[in-house]
Amino acid sequence: MNHSSAPPPLAFGDLQGCHGAFRALLAKAAPTPNTPLWFAGDLINRGPHSLACLHDVIDFGQRAVMVLGNHELHLLAVAAGVQRIRKGDTINEILAAPDAADLIDWLRHRPLTHYQNGMLMVHAGVLPQWDLTLTLELAHELEQALRGPAWRDCIAQLSLPRLTRWHPGLTRDERLRITAHTLTHIRFCNPEGELEFNAKGGPDTAPPGYLPWFDAPDRRTAELTIVFGHWAALGLLLRDKLCALDSGCVWGKQLSALTLDPEPSQRKLIQVTCPTE
Repeated sequence: MNHSSAPPPLAFGDLQGCHGAFRALLAKAAPTPNTPLWFAGDLINRGPHSLACLHDVIDFGQRAVMVLGNHELHLLAVAAGVQRIRKGDTINEILAAPDAADLIDWLRHRPLTHYQNGMLMVHAGVLPQWDLTLTLELAHELEQALRGPAWRDCIAQLSLPRLTRWHPGLTRDERLRITAHTLTHIRFCNPEGELEFNAKGGPDTAPPGYLPWFDAPDRRTAELTIVFGHWAALGLLLRDKLCALDSGCVWGKQLSALTLDPEPSQRKLIQVTCPTE
């Protein structure tokens, strides 16, 4: 297959159940039938039409690539009986759907990372001391655990208190936890890579000694173009090697999509305003 002849992927920020805005954005972007569609996680929850968003992406088949976000992991945890529905959740319609078991299985088999042509898509980000190889290895280990027969045990591990510091001597269960929490939750860390999970505001709200993960000095993925969502308070942030696409649709702001041309100056941003549905 000659990837060079295919259109560049069209990457979407967090849909979070905003189905009307997603359909409007898809119509506005008008991708060709062979355009790959990338989704940076959090298709579901908070917005009013999580089930419709999930069905739409599944219906795209192999054309769609989606990485798991924290809201998908939360849904899996509720389905596994490990966590309870939280105030503000809008995932009941998925759990009550006639095809709920199939939907849960489909989500369990989604990746945590997607790497292609020098671009890495994750939901939230990566630790500065992880290079591409280690990031993909850790993601693969977690993916295998989620896809296996003991997936509920894996989800139970992920629901334990978060670890804030990575080191190579972690046990398997500890690796699964810090991998999941990093890839789907990270916003701030210190230069040594210690995670801070409480601050959820914009970059100017970083606790003393911490900074946005992507600005950490000597970050070992700095040569990659990283595509991510998750951080609505950060909003849209486009740099040559960084594409932050969560522009706060579920909060009444915008839903964003970006053509991931290898040449940054050729990337095209498409947005729609997201009224309350």
